[in-house]
Amino acid sequence: MTGQLDLFDHSPEPRRRPSRDAEPIAPATPTPEIEALARELPPGVRLGTSSWSFPGWAGIVYAGPASERTLAQSGLEAYVRHPLMRTVGIDRTYYAPLKAEEFARYAAVAPSDFRFLVKAFDECLSPTRSARSGQNRRRRERNPAFLEPAFAVETVIRPAVEGLGERLGPIVFQFAPLNLRSLGGPNAFIERLRTFLLALPGGPLYAVELRNEELLCERYLEALSAAGAAHCFNVHPSMPRIAAQIEFVSDACGPACVVRWMLGGDQQYDEAKDRYAPFSRLVDEDPESRESIATLCINAVARNLPVYTIVNNKAEGSAPLSIEKLAGRIVALRRV
Repeated sequence: MTGQLDLFDHSPEPRRRPSRDAEPIAPATPTPEIEALARELPPGVRLGTSSWSFPGWAGIVYAGPASERTLAQSGLEAYVRHPLMRTVGIDRTYYAPLKAEEFARYAAVAPSDFRFLVKAFDECLSPTRSARSGQNRRRRERNPAFLEPAFAVETVIRPAVEGLGERLGPIVFQFAPLNLRSLGGPNAFIERLRTFLLALPGGPLYAVELRNEELLCERYLEALSAAGAAHCFNVHPSMPRIAAQIEFVSDACGPACVVRWMLGGDQQYDEAKDRYAPFSRLVDEDPESRESIATLCINAVARNLPVYTIVNNKAEGSAPLSIEKLAGRIVALRRV
């Protein structure tokens, strides 16, 4: 792609071990069934959760109890030793940028074949932002950083590439529900998205996650294809069921299969959090989404596409337990 920003003109930051201020966290001992599933999963399929700092995962991912703060600081070392966890979402980057050194601390504890999915900073993706001046900080004003490639490179892409190196998986641009009328309509937004993606530096895998159903159209797929980006299949109440997304997108899903299983039913995040906490058991199983995702993964493997599937606790109640059942379906379909 021509006219792209130069990203690879700096040497990577040296990797450092994470701080040892907190007690090391031991991983839970996997069952023979989990170890067998991990051996049978196709190598190109990476399953993981949306972040890792959940005390309710004691006995599932972690050997014993630990606080959320302790897990945030040092739980990743145990998480990456779970046989089924070969990727993880870094969600905190959606709320504030991380420096390359912080990414490097994550990379330092992960195996070489582990991959991190990085969510892009919200300010790259929102047409408005909180007012920067004046007394009424709740007032929204135009955001000059919206879909500005240089800003995305500075706040998201360069730090992730330099810090994570080969362990960088997809960079996901997840848009909150947009007022498309204020942006000139769906076609105007898609054209702006296309221009943005084409201007990004080559190398990383970029994926786009929507929250406006009307944007899931041929123009959108053409924009992704032109930029070599992937659609991020998602399970979320604002979007069509994942089976419908697969039917429309599957033949043009791009250079990789990226999935985020986020939120089940018609719930809001806070409602699901209260219902499912502490995320230690499956509460509302969603076999339809599980089957669709498993089938999507198997079809992607048949096309030699890498697969990144991230599961949130709010999908069914406990992301690691959802992954165990998803892995079971993938393996079962592979045997057919």
